Amino acid sequence: MAYPALVTLVIKIGGEVVGSGEAVALASDLRTLIDGGERVAIVHGGGPQATALSKQLGLATHQVAGRRVTDAATLDVMKMTIAGKLNVDLCAILDAAGVRTVGLHNAVRAVRRPPSLFSGSPELVDLGLVGDVTGFDTTLLDLLWSAGYTPVLACLGGDHAGNIFNINADTVANQLAATLQVERLFLVTSAPGVLRDIANPASRIAQLTRAEARAAIADGTVSGGMIPKLEEAIEVVDRGVGAIHILGKLAPTDLIRAVREPGSVGTTLVP
Repeated sequence: MAYPALVTLVIKIGGEVVGSGEAVALASDLRTLIDGGERVAIVHGGGPQATALSKQLGLATHQVAGRRVTDAATLDVMKMTIAGKLNVDLCAILDAAGVRTVGLHNAVRAVRRPPSLFSGSPELVDLGLVGDVTGFDTTLLDLLWSAGYTPVLACLGGDHAGNIFNINADTVANQLAATLQVERLFLVTSAPGVLRDIANPASRIAQLTRAEARAAIADGTVSGGMIPKLEEAIEVVDRGVGAIHILGKLAPTDLIRAVREPGSVGTTLVP
């Protein structure tokens, strides 16, 4: 599939990447892409750090079908880790690489998610103070891009009444990509892509169609946290995003390779 030379890229960075040396290599690649004319929006998570802080505070972490249940205390933890420490740290790493950033915790519009059915759960599940994305402050994003800044979005959203909700970072990135109608979305996480055998990195599947992804979920090839990742990716590809790339641990120039040679790194989901 051919891509325009200059496109808007949405890149989601998992919390496990923000807290590792990979972030420095990733920042260098992002600087190269931005200097080449790419408009980039970054969305980041912070699940591992939030879980660690919850443990320090004596708070139990509950998950259903690979999704975090968020009560009031957990939401406070998410604010402290995601909108606080991790957003600051990631912006600092990017700034040091020459990427001019603005950290945002209020660019995502959301409503509380109603009890829902998820794969692996036979009953309706109430995830608590978890949000569904309803939109973005695209005027602010355009303003930042036009001034040469890269927006770095924390995965929290708010409604018109001032309520704040925890949102999965993949969800925010997927919905942002669909809203902007980008050609390509990159999900940088701990998994090296979709694997036929979760214990064997060499079993990476280079490319999946939507139908193949649904079949992989149905037959058990995909399990755990990769299920919601793929389900949401399928939904936004249906809405016009050209391709979604699920990337694992990145060495220097891996992100550039993924941009320029689709399928060379991770797994690419295509229509």
